[in-house]
Amino acid sequence: MFDTKYLIPDTSFKHIFDQYNWDNTLFDILGKTDQDVLSALNTSKREMEDFKALISPAAKPYLEQMAQISSEITKKRFGNTIQMYAPMYLSNECQNICTYCGFSMTNKIPRRTLSDEEILLEVGFLKTKGYDHILLVTGEANRTVGVDYINNAISLIRSKFANITIEVQPMDQLEYELLIDNGLYAVLVYQETYHKGEYKKHHPKGRKSNFDYRLETPDRLGRAGIHKIGLGALFGLEDWRADSFFTALHLQYLQKTYWKTKYSISFPRLRPHSGGLEPKVEMTDSDLVQLICAFRLLDEDVELSMSTRESEVFRENVVNLGITSISAESKTNPGGYIVEPKSLEQFEISDERSTEEVVTMLKSKGLEVVWKDWANNWQ
Repeated sequence: MFDTKYLIPDTSFKHIFDQYNWDNTLFDILGKTDQDVLSALNTSKREMEDFKALISPAAKPYLEQMAQISSEITKKRFGNTIQMYAPMYLSNECQNICTYCGFSMTNKIPRRTLSDEEILLEVGFLKTKGYDHILLVTGEANRTVGVDYINNAISLIRSKFANITIEVQPMDQLEYELLIDNGLYAVLVYQETYHKGEYKKHHPKGRKSNFDYRLETPDRLGRAGIHKIGLGALFGLEDWRADSFFTALHLQYLQKTYWKTKYSISFPRLRPHSGGLEPKVEMTDSDLVQLICAFRLLDEDVELSMSTRESEVFRENVVNLGITSISAESKTNPGGYIVEPKSLEQFEISDERSTEEVVTMLKSKGLEVVWKDWANNWQ
């Protein structure tokens, strides 16, 4: 584990977040002008006001210029490389009600949690594909797939992967410390939306309904000494511009406070699922390209990840614009690779190509595929 003596025990992003008003923030973003955008494009060190300009409607006419700068920055920092990772769903059991998720407690679906033997069967498939970075995913069911279950899964597979990342229910600091000591490398924890009112509408019941506990999860991870934290918002629940501003604000706070930890940003958009929530606010392909470029212009070092939620065509068009990691052949159901391919998915993926097909596509774009996490590749 990292030496955490440099941390301030009472530090929390909530103290910063509470100083902002959602409506005022969105109003400020929408009010940015051409001059604000040009100023943001022409500066070498961009701040949050520059980020507001780059995600504003005023930046739309400058998208090509943003894409060019973003591509140049990415090539300079990461070279012509892109990392591959694979998600592996361990369980679809969940004690939360979430309006946008196929695993929501109210959905009458068959529930399944993988046994040790089934976990190893799924891992065996992924290893035949070449993956060395795995993302373990579960529903949020602490009694079934709590810290003991996750810790056991890490013990089972840690000798087979260079990096193990989890996307599970938020935990307490001591629980994270236990998992880190056992080989956990990174944690993805998405706030879903930073709009407290809308958050409550979409999470009416379960531990996830506690907005502040989820908001402060990256702080607990930072204090625990995690190697990497992944952030993001689920686009479609609220205005993507305001949610993206608060994601970036969260990122910058974490970078300053837990400066030995690395960070990544993901860009999930609502996808069809059992339950069928329609997006409140549409995020177009052009909007998402704009946002990817804006994050790259704001931060040259943050990793930007693209999942199979997006289409083949879209992913092919953005891999050179700032993306540093990408998944392929993903299954969003427990046992989806080998054990039970037909079980219900958390959401439908869009890019259904095989790992080999995606690798071929990446190489055709002039990219070299790497299989470990960036921290390993640059040691």
